[in-house]
Amino acid sequence: MTRTANDPANRFATLTFARDIAAPVSVLWQAWTAPAARKVWAAPTPAVTVEFLEADTRVGGREVSLCKVEGQPDIRCEVGWLDLQPMLRSVNYEVVSCEDVTQSVALVTAEVSGTDQRSRLVVTVQLSSLAENMETGYRQGFGAGLDNLANAAERTMVLERVIKAPRRLVWGAWMNPETLPQWWGPDGYSCRTTRIDLRAGGEWVFDMIGPDGTVYPNHHRYGEVHAEERLAYTLHWGENGPKHADAWALFEDQGGATKVTLGMVFNTADEFQAAKGFGAVELGLQTLGKLERFVTSR
Repeated sequence: MTRTANDPANRFATLTFARDIAAPVSVLWQAWTAPAARKVWAAPTPAVTVEFLEADTRVGGREVSLCKVEGQPDIRCEVGWLDLQPMLRSVNYEVVSCEDVTQSVALVTAEVSGTDQRSRLVVTVQLSSLAENMETGYRQGFGAGLDNLANAAERTMVLERVIKAPRRLVWGAWMNPETLPQWWGPDGYSCRTTRIDLRAGGEWVFDMIGPDGTVYPNHHRYGEVHAEERLAYTLHWGENGPKHADAWALFEDQGGATKVTLGMVFNTADEFQAAKGFGAVELGLQTLGKLERFVTSR
């Protein structure tokens, strides 16, 4: 006898996915939750394009995306964040629909563990299917997405600093076209701006000049900009040059201080290793140190 999705035996399933990842647990957490990072790994295959309509990763926030495949109707996915315990656990609901018809609902629990060297992600999906083949689709799509996540996390760099200044001042120093070039870059570096427009859809074309006079052309293209909360941008090798990383900055209030998290998913593992090799972590932390000195000296 053929069973359909309306049969109770087929409607419910509990799926478990686990991945061991060669990245620190703090990096895995950012790759799992930061909207800019999620956009990097969300598409399960190259044939699928994921368009994000909303992205707000905080308790009570939601993420809405459209999965697009040529010649097929769009699949809408709504994620609502119910619990977020940094570097430990997240819980969200997920509703999948097509042409305004709900296909499935699910409760997704992610458990994160690990060290500053390696991490582990275990995701449990409690799935209720309202259409046929949703369990199979989840096994394939979710599994492929988590493979992409693991790959992205292993080429992600995350820098953090708590700055002893209010969030509005830190954000203001970052998103002001007059002040950003004054502090951006490691110790001993300066910036020479060609043009700057710090808005969603804007850009910053500039040269970073090293202590020995070496010129490093840069081009930042800005995507999302949410005042005093987060911004996302892409890094390019010079004006209109090839992209080498997707980046984001998060700004969190900590009792009058501001926690700044700067993340970057490099295009390839080779670019990530090259960046680590020339000291990108140390140089990036110097940049955040310059930001703190700038805002606390004013």
